[in-house]
Amino acid sequence: MHAIRVAAAALLSVTALTFSAPVAVADDGDGDGDDHNITPFGFSVQPSTISAGGRVTLLLNKDGGCKGSATVSSGVFDTVTIRPGQSSATATVDRDAKPGAVYEVTFSCDGVSGHTELTIATGPPGDPTPVAVPAERGVRAGAGGSVGGFDLKEIGLGATLVAGSVGTAWYMSRRRAAADDS
Repeated sequence: MHAIRVAAAALLSVTALTFSAPVAVADDGDGDGDDHNITPFGFSVQPSTISAGGRVTLLLNKDGGCKGSATVSSGVFDTVTIRPGQSSATATVDRDAKPGAVYEVTFSCDGVSGHTELTIATGPPGDPTPVAVPAERGVRAGAGGSVGGFDLKEIGLGATLVAGSVGTAWYMSRRRAAADDS
Protein backbone atom coordinates (compact mmCIF):
# COMPACT_ATOMS: atom_id res chain seq x y z
CA MET A 1 0.00 0.00 0.00
CA HIS A 2 2.86 2.33 0.83
CA ALA A 3 4.44 1.78 -2.63
CA ILE A 4 1.22 2.80 -4.38
CA ARG A 5 1.08 6.08 -2.45
CA VAL A 6 4.74 6.82 -3.19
CA ALA A 7 4.27 6.02 -6.89
CA ALA A 8 1.17 8.23 -7.08
CA ALA A 9 2.97 11.13 -5.38
CA ALA A 10 5.97 10.74 -7.70
CA LEU A 11 3.74 10.66 -10.79
CA LEU A 12 1.85 13.73 -9.60
CA SER A 13 5.13 15.58 -8.97
CA VAL A 14 6.55 14.70 -12.39
CA THR A 15 3.31 15.75 -14.10
CA ALA A 16 3.23 19.10 -12.28
CA LEU A 17 6.89 19.70 -13.11
CA THR A 18 6.31 18.85 -16.77
CA PHE A 19 3.46 21.32 -17.14
CA SER A 20 5.20 24.11 -15.25
CA ALA A 21 8.68 23.92 -16.85
CA PRO A 22 9.37 26.65 -19.41
CA VAL A 23 10.17 25.62 -22.95
CA ALA A 24 13.43 27.08 -24.27
CA VAL A 25 13.18 27.91 -27.95
CA ALA A 26 15.92 29.72 -29.82
CA ASP A 27 14.32 30.98 -33.00
CA ASP A 28 14.35 34.35 -34.70
CA GLY A 29 10.89 33.88 -36.17
CA ASP A 30 11.92 33.33 -39.80
CA GLY A 31 11.08 29.65 -39.59
CA ASP A 32 14.52 28.26 -40.35
CA GLY A 33 15.35 27.53 -36.69
CA ASP A 34 18.64 29.42 -37.03
CA ASP A 35 19.15 32.31 -34.58
CA HIS A 36 21.37 35.02 -36.09
CA ASN A 37 21.71 37.03 -32.88
CA ILE A 38 23.62 34.56 -30.76
CA THR A 39 27.13 35.97 -30.84
CA PRO A 40 30.11 35.75 -28.51
CA PHE A 41 30.01 39.55 -28.27
CA GLY A 42 27.25 41.96 -27.26
CA PHE A 43 26.04 44.79 -29.46
CA SER A 44 23.44 47.55 -29.58
CA VAL A 45 22.45 50.77 -31.33
CA GLN A 46 21.71 53.81 -29.16
CA PRO A 47 19.16 55.28 -29.53
CA SER A 48 17.17 52.56 -31.28
CA THR A 49 14.76 55.19 -32.67
CA ILE A 50 16.23 58.24 -34.43
CA SER A 51 15.14 60.88 -36.93
CA ALA A 52 16.59 60.95 -40.42
CA GLY A 53 19.95 62.76 -40.40
CA GLY A 54 20.55 62.01 -36.71
CA ARG A 55 23.63 60.35 -35.18
CA VAL A 56 23.56 56.93 -33.55
CA THR A 57 26.14 55.31 -31.30
CA LEU A 58 27.10 51.76 -32.22
CA LEU A 59 28.09 49.88 -29.06
CA LEU A 60 30.12 46.66 -29.05
CA ASN A 61 30.98 44.58 -25.99
CA LYS A 62 34.03 42.63 -27.10
CA ASP A 63 34.49 40.71 -23.85
CA GLY A 64 34.96 37.05 -24.65
CA GLY A 65 34.22 37.20 -28.34
CA CYS A 66 35.48 39.82 -30.74
CA LYS A 67 39.27 39.84 -31.10
CA GLY A 68 39.76 41.88 -34.29
CA SER A 69 38.05 44.78 -36.00
CA ALA A 70 34.27 44.78 -36.19
CA THR A 71 32.21 46.15 -39.04
CA VAL A 72 28.73 47.59 -38.65
CA SER A 73 26.58 47.95 -41.74
CA SER A 74 23.05 49.01 -42.55
CA GLY A 75 21.06 50.29 -45.49
CA VAL A 76 20.54 53.58 -43.67
CA PHE A 77 24.18 54.61 -42.98
CA ASP A 78 27.67 53.98 -44.35
CA THR A 79 29.61 50.94 -43.10
CA VAL A 80 31.52 51.73 -39.90
CA THR A 81 34.58 49.92 -38.51
CA ILE A 82 35.14 49.52 -34.77
CA ARG A 83 38.85 48.87 -34.29
CA PRO A 84 40.40 46.60 -31.63
CA GLY A 85 40.54 48.36 -28.28
CA GLN A 86 37.46 50.46 -29.05
CA SER A 87 33.96 49.63 -27.89
CA SER A 88 31.89 52.16 -29.84
CA ALA A 89 31.62 54.30 -32.95
CA THR A 90 29.10 56.77 -34.33
CA ALA A 91 27.21 56.84 -37.61
CA THR A 92 25.04 59.46 -39.26
CA VAL A 93 21.68 58.23 -40.51
CA ASP A 94 20.94 59.16 -44.14
CA ARG A 95 18.75 62.24 -44.50
CA ASP A 96 16.52 60.48 -47.00
CA ALA A 97 15.64 57.65 -44.58
CA LYS A 98 11.90 56.97 -44.63
CA PRO A 99 10.12 58.01 -41.41
CA GLY A 100 8.56 55.01 -39.65
CA ALA A 101 10.79 52.50 -41.49
CA VAL A 102 12.75 49.85 -39.61
CA TYR A 103 16.27 49.08 -40.85
CA GLU A 104 18.45 46.11 -39.98
CA VAL A 105 21.87 46.91 -38.50
CA THR A 106 24.43 44.08 -38.77
CA PHE A 107 27.46 43.75 -36.48
CA SER A 108 30.21 41.42 -37.81
CA CYS A 109 33.43 40.33 -36.10
CA ASP A 110 35.74 37.33 -36.56
CA GLY A 111 33.35 35.69 -39.02
CA VAL A 112 30.34 35.92 -36.70
CA SER A 113 27.50 38.36 -37.23
CA GLY A 114 24.34 39.44 -35.47
CA HIS A 115 21.73 42.05 -36.18
CA THR A 116 19.39 44.45 -34.46
CA GLU A 117 16.84 47.00 -35.63
CA LEU A 118 16.97 50.77 -36.02
CA THR A 119 13.67 52.64 -36.37
CA ILE A 120 13.45 55.97 -38.17
CA ALA A 121 11.21 58.31 -36.20
CA THR A 122 8.75 60.77 -37.61
CA GLY A 123 9.97 64.33 -37.27
CA PRO A 124 11.83 67.07 -39.10
CA PRO A 125 14.90 65.92 -41.08
CA GLY A 126 18.17 66.48 -39.28
CA ASP A 127 16.58 66.58 -35.84
CA PRO A 128 18.86 64.29 -33.80
CA THR A 129 16.42 63.86 -30.95
CA PRO A 130 14.32 60.73 -31.20
CA VAL A 131 10.61 61.24 -31.63
CA ALA A 132 8.40 58.33 -30.67
CA VAL A 133 6.55 56.55 -33.45
CA PRO A 134 2.83 56.60 -32.63
CA ALA A 135 1.57 53.34 -31.17
CA GLU A 136 -1.17 51.49 -32.97
CA ARG A 137 -2.88 50.53 -29.70
CA GLY A 138 -2.51 51.54 -26.09
CA VAL A 139 -1.45 49.20 -23.34
CA ARG A 140 -3.95 47.12 -21.41
CA ALA A 141 -3.30 48.56 -17.98
CA GLY A 142 -5.35 47.89 -14.90
CA ALA A 143 -6.83 44.57 -15.96
CA GLY A 144 -4.42 42.59 -13.78
CA GLY A 145 -3.65 40.08 -16.50
CA SER A 146 -7.26 38.98 -16.84
CA VAL A 147 -7.57 40.24 -20.42
CA GLY A 148 -6.48 37.90 -23.15
CA GLY A 149 -8.35 34.65 -22.48
CA PHE A 150 -7.78 31.59 -20.38
CA ASP A 151 -4.71 29.40 -20.47
CA LEU A 152 -5.91 25.86 -19.78
CA LYS A 153 -2.43 24.66 -18.77
CA GLU A 154 -2.20 27.33 -16.07
CA ILE A 155 -5.73 26.61 -14.83
CA GLY A 156 -5.01 22.87 -14.74
CA LEU A 157 -1.71 23.39 -12.93
CA GLY A 158 -3.35 25.69 -10.38
CA ALA A 159 -6.18 23.22 -9.79
CA THR A 160 -3.65 20.40 -9.38
CA LEU A 161 -1.62 22.37 -6.86
CA VAL A 162 -4.72 23.33 -4.86
CA ALA A 163 -6.03 19.74 -4.90
CA GLY A 164 -2.61 18.45 -3.86
CA SER A 165 -2.44 20.91 -0.98
CA VAL A 166 -5.94 20.04 0.24
CA GLY A 167 -5.23 16.31 -0.12
CA THR A 168 -1.97 16.58 1.78
CA ALA A 169 -3.62 18.56 4.58
CA TRP A 170 -6.42 15.99 4.82
CA TYR A 171 -3.95 13.08 4.83
CA MET A 172 -1.77 14.70 7.50
CA SER A 173 -4.77 15.49 9.72
CA ARG A 174 -6.10 11.91 9.41
CA ARG A 175 -2.64 10.54 10.16
CA ARG A 176 -2.31 12.76 13.24
CA ALA A 177 -5.81 11.80 14.41
CA ALA A 178 -4.95 8.10 14.03
CA ALA A 179 -1.72 8.59 16.00
CA ASP A 180 -3.62 10.39 18.79
CA ASP A 181 -6.18 7.54 19.06
CA SER A 182 -3.52 4.88 19.71
